[in-house]
Amino acid sequence: MVRKTKEEAEKTRKDIIDAARRVFHQHGVVRSTLEKIAREAGVTRGAVYWHFSNKAELFFAMREDVFVPMVERTDAFLLSDEFSDPLDAIEASIREFFRVLEDCTIVREVFEIMISRCEYVDEFATIQEEIGRPAQDFLNKIERSYQLAATRGTLRHGLDPRLAARDTWAFTSGLLHLLLGCQQGDSELPGQIPAMLNAHIALRRR
Repeated sequence: MVRKTKEEAEKTRKDIIDAARRVFHQHGVVRSTLEKIAREAGVTRGAVYWHFSNKAELFFAMREDVFVPMVERTDAFLLSDEFSDPLDAIEASIREFFRVLEDCTIVREVFEIMISRCEYVDEFATIQEEIGRPAQDFLNKIERSYQLAATRGTLRHGLDPRLAARDTWAFTSGLLHLLLGCQQGDSELPGQIPAMLNAHIALRRR
């Protein structure tokens, strides 16, 4: 009986997170309320407050629900011993990121919410640093990979690993914003991403 209650509670929590994603995506985060999310999830507002103390906490739960498995998938390439050249690992990791983004509607919706449907004001004004932490973690990881490439002699001579990492970070972020933000009508862009990524990394090879 206790196990069943725990499973039911976990299902309710998951239903609330899924409902929050749909409501945030449809109405934007600022115009979304816990009341709207409760109705979408088919639960009472009290049930929402049982699992989440406020909208910001629910927002983070929605983000983590997608980010944790996404990071596991991209890290599987970036940190893999399969690649003798760390530059190949960087390229494979970013390629996997955009492949998942293209194939998984839920992942795409969460990134669309973060990029174009969330105003960082009110209760979100003080948490922008935490929201940006995954991007900073990505930067730190690829910097280590570029440093390893320099050590192994596969990075172009004279290229600073730290600057190369920041350039790749900006390239990836810019491509993400183009894909989900201002260039959503560009139907050719998704198919061009692998070639663009290949060209970006090729410029860093020795």
